[in-house]
Amino acid sequence: MNIAIVGATGNVGRKTLEVLEKKELSIDNLYLVASSKSAGKKISFKGKEYEVFDLENFDFSKVRIAFFAAGGKISEKFAEKAAKYCIVIDNSSFYRMDPDVPLIVPQVNSDDLKNNKKNIIANPNCSTAQLVIALKPLHDLFVIKRIVVSTYQSVSGGGKAPMDELIEQTKLVLDGKEVKSKNFTKQIAFNAIPHIDIFSDDGYTKEELKMTNETKKILDSKIDLTATCVRLPISVSHSEAVNLQFEKPFSLEKVRDALNNFNGCKVIDERVDGGYITPLEAEGKDETFISRIREDKTIKNGLNLWIVSDNLLRGAALNAVEIAETLIKNNFYGK
Repeated sequence: MNIAIVGATGNVGRKTLEVLEKKELSIDNLYLVASSKSAGKKISFKGKEYEVFDLENFDFSKVRIAFFAAGGKISEKFAEKAAKYCIVIDNSSFYRMDPDVPLIVPQVNSDDLKNNKKNIIANPNCSTAQLVIALKPLHDLFVIKRIVVSTYQSVSGGGKAPMDELIEQTKLVLDGKEVKSKNFTKQIAFNAIPHIDIFSDDGYTKEELKMTNETKKILDSKIDLTATCVRLPISVSHSEAVNLQFEKPFSLEKVRDALNNFNGCKVIDERVDGGYITPLEAEGKDETFISRIREDKTIKNGLNLWIVSDNLLRGAALNAVEIAETLIKNNFYGK
């Protein structure tokens, strides 16, 4: 099979290559595609050097699957053109709420791939992806009524420039020098910023609304969700403090068993010092980790969880490649 990666030189594009190196996808020809600035660069994959092609001139009829990892503006301009020839798996937010585009986490709603009317499949927001994969087995058993989630998101969710700025700001603070933020609304080093993406008129940010709308589309439209999204001075991995209310009663033993037995989830939950997962430990790992599992005694059928995952993997590259694997497994990977 011939595959293209659009945005191959960026964070998610390079992470997609890393995931593909570990997977057993049969790739006949790999095409790395990026802007004209990156055209001609060489990137190594499985011991071979590949030259980067210019997106403006790339012929998508050469490929069966194209991973788009270059942001919403690029997807808006090029995804539907590419989809005339191949299936597009889009990491941006541009198509996520399009009713004709399935929004997929394969372990949760792979059946929705049948509704692929535009030859485009959307990858969810990184915070949504790790949330729904942890909640799916619990929703199947106990039926979730309401979700209250606070996210603690790494700077890599904003791309390479914010990651570089975090390092730069940290050095400036430690040297006692003035910090001027470029990619953040306030200083990120040694700080927490309760603001990701733009504000809407009702006071929620776009990131918070993404989590609400995407969770409803992927998991269940009847679920109520409210979110507060916070950016932290962490390089990689997003964390979420999640409060759930179920329709049905549950036991903590059944919750742990359901999570541990669900593909993509791993419970690390010991009630001792260090008996939980942190962002640092989740970096570079495929699993979505769940800790601090405990009953919320203030409401009927209430549960608290701590969910952590590598946002560049589960929230982007890994999920995209698993979508491709699911398409191939079902023999549905291009016109």
